[in-house]
Amino acid sequence: MGCCYLGIDQGTTLTTAVLVDKNWNILAKSAKEHRQIFPNPGWVEHDPVEIYESVLHVAASVLESAHVKASDLIAMGLDHQGETCLIWDKKTGKPVYNAIVWQDRRTADYAETLKIEYGEKIQNITGMIPDSYHSATKLKWIIDHVDGVKARVEDGDLLAGTLNTWLIWKLTGGESFVTDACSGGRLMLMDTRMTRWDPWLLSLIDIPETLLPPILDCDSIFGYTCPEMFLNARIPIAGCLTDSNAATVGGGGTAVGTLTTSYGTGSFMSLTTGENFIVSKQGLMSSCCWQLSGKRFYKLLGASYVAGAAVQWLRDGLRILDDVAESEAMANSVPDTNGVYFVPAFAGLATPYWDQYARGAFLGLTSGVTREHIVRSVLESIAFQTADCLKAMRREYGKKVNLMHADGGMIDNKFLMQFLADILGIPVELPAEKETAAFGSACMAGLTTGALAQLSDVNPYVRLRGVYNPRMSAEEREERFAMWQRAVERSRNWIQQK
Repeated sequence: MGCCYLGIDQGTTLTTAVLVDKNWNILAKSAKEHRQIFPNPGWVEHDPVEIYESVLHVAASVLESAHVKASDLIAMGLDHQGETCLIWDKKTGKPVYNAIVWQDRRTADYAETLKIEYGEKIQNITGMIPDSYHSATKLKWIIDHVDGVKARVEDGDLLAGTLNTWLIWKLTGGESFVTDACSGGRLMLMDTRMTRWDPWLLSLIDIPETLLPPILDCDSIFGYTCPEMFLNARIPIAGCLTDSNAATVGGGGTAVGTLTTSYGTGSFMSLTTGENFIVSKQGLMSSCCWQLSGKRFYKLLGASYVAGAAVQWLRDGLRILDDVAESEAMANSVPDTNGVYFVPAFAGLATPYWDQYARGAFLGLTSGVTREHIVRSVLESIAFQTADCLKAMRREYGKKVNLMHADGGMIDNKFLMQFLADILGIPVELPAEKETAAFGSACMAGLTTGALAQLSDVNPYVRLRGVYNPRMSAEEREERFAMWQRAVERSRNWIQQK
């Protein structure tokens, strides 16, 4: 009889595992970084084999820490980055190219053409605003640009999917080629109301359905691990989600009207809308947050491509930090940014602008600006992006949203959390456990295997770390946000469209 659930969160910079007992206590945690590959400006790739190996590493690590055998696991739940995708050989398992990451901009021109010519129809089908963010244009790029791939697709030799599909295929020794409803929606090829690949979109973007996996409910058994591929154990992969949706579950935010923002490499705001599928007019996306036993539940989604990645850039790119944790003390060491505003448009701007040609900018620099001002302006930019998303959410949803749940690695930064509350003008609530995505995946495995009757049963096990309440006056908030919007306008359409 198994004793524990394993939750795997395969993120953009880290793969994280948590081991959870039957009382939903976390027994052990482990995380491992993987390489970020930048072949050209605006291009971002991952090595999918390295990512698979990182899953094995963190799983083995938590099991060893808790003195638990892999064979004693009840089930595994999995979540992943979302739009990051790849194509691989169905016989050898060898990827034909690196995984192209959701941040990647190489297909910006093609995506812009889709938006201009078919944007309204695509959004009505998928809930997505055409953008190179989504997987479809990335898969098309691999098919069109990697030698021999187009012919191999036509011959039926290849398979494609987001990282959940790849990892499930690897972990099951090639037995299971599947995806889940919320992950399928990230490709911008799925009819979100019907949970099926849309024939018109497949034809438009020229991707054959035979290349893509069947779409299952999120509370399905997605296969069983092959002992040779997963720590000598055969266990069910029971439940699959994208990372922000897993974090919503793990943070206890499944009730309709709950607002949650996850802070990792980027930041992603979700507002659960239940069975109500809303086609946004405010620059938001609408997607399936989970499909359980055939029943679909939806959310409004606001995306900011860069959050924690900007602080990592201060460390690894500009080298004005030795450790990202230093950013909090540096930001608090000065009373303000000395007039500096930073727009972190390294990969363009998402909600609500959807400008693939924007680029990052510091505005307001003078000779009195120090590195402390620079660091503070970068942290403030993360909050300003969240405020952009919240304003769009309020206009679209039409109901009051008076509290935001925050999760992810950046909730440890007390300066950022307080500034978020200040610039949003609402309380920001934090869970005691910041690895809510991995915990949410473990909980989904519990739901699938019958240990939980419904997702809301997770809520009593979600403990709070605390709440940040706004201190800033409404007048200052409006003034600061107006300056942020001025800075954004100066960063937009920076590079020429081809």
